[in-house]
Amino acid sequence: MSAWLLPDHIADVLPSEARHIEELRRELLDTARGYGCELVMPPLIEHLDSLLTGTGEALGLQTFKLVDQLSGRSLGLRADTTPQVARIDAHLLGRRAVTRLCYCGPVVHTRPERAHASREQLQFGAEIYGHAGREADLEVLLLALDCLRAARVAGLTVDLADARIVRALLAGVPVDAQALGAVHAALAAKDASELGRLTRHFPDAAREGLRALIHLYGGPEVLGEAEKALARTPGVAGVLAGLKWLAGRLQGVRVGFDLADSRGWGYYTGMRLAVYAEGAGDAVLRGGRYDGVGAVFGHKLDRERPAVGFSLDVKQLARVAGSRPLRAAIRAPWSDAPGLQAAVAALRGRGETVVCVLPGHEAASDEFNCDRELVEAAAGQWEVKALP
Repeated sequence: MSAWLLPDHIADVLPSEARHIEELRRELLDTARGYGCELVMPPLIEHLDSLLTGTGEALGLQTFKLVDQLSGRSLGLRADTTPQVARIDAHLLGRRAVTRLCYCGPVVHTRPERAHASREQLQFGAEIYGHAGREADLEVLLLALDCLRAARVAGLTVDLADARIVRALLAGVPVDAQALGAVHAALAAKDASELGRLTRHFPDAAREGLRALIHLYGGPEVLGEAEKALARTPGVAGVLAGLKWLAGRLQGVRVGFDLADSRGWGYYTGMRLAVYAEGAGDAVLRGGRYDGVGAVFGHKLDRERPAVGFSLDVKQLARVAGSRPLRAAIRAPWSDAPGLQAAVAALRGRGETVVCVLPGHEAASDEFNCDRELVEAAAGQWEVKALP
């Protein structure tokens, strides 16, 4: 085996792709800043008990674990930045007012999330803390769509759901965590046979409502169908009205609903979103509401800190994002003559990219579009001229 062989689902990023990813990262962060999001940079590695607080078993299985050589304590290499940002809001900032935070950094998974996925992602996300109303849900949705538009992603479809629907159907039904997980898995797979087996001893209203969810996916008509099918379930009408309100305020995208989609059921507490794009096999962005996040971190002012946000993998996004032109640059001959060196320094100081052609490498290619060149107009005097 070659010493240079990388681990499975880990890859180098070469210049062209790296340029694209970096430009996307800047555009995403600038878009989030336009909404008033403050940038945070959590550490890549933390004490394991802190890193996994309130996250559930699934994230623990995705987290690389190691021992700190200084303290002897168990450490974790983050697999998701969102819990860290929640900790920053609740434990370090401790604000009572609304806080908008964004981040962008690497996360590492023990296993790929799906076929051909990388185990090393560049996760970008934005969160709003401190407002429990649907206004924050809408702002997160609009920011998510603006981020994807900034990335020039075509053919967007927003898929909406809400974790409160299944919880309302199961309210008062005695079911343990293992059985609950199996019910959610059957819903996600739309496996009516398995769902029927799991719920055979449930009350009629819960069993019939869960069975109806399997068929409640599609366009806006789904909400009307859900109102009829789930009319006997307390609280569901208000949830469906909230989804209708959100969908009615999204412009220029297709909006669909999948009320059986219970991905992250142990984490999300309300509205859930996934955004799909042309040419992408899976969602390019996911998120939703996860209220109460402050409680596990001992929030100083409000232990039930409401929160809503989204995240995406910039590397995955780069595969479906619109291409970017090469950056314009100036080609210059190599020389240690003071006049030339001063001219190059002055151009770079003004923000220009100047590529000096080293002797014998006049035909070398790179990731820049040299549309101008630096030429000597007179002894010691240099000027920029357009290339033909």
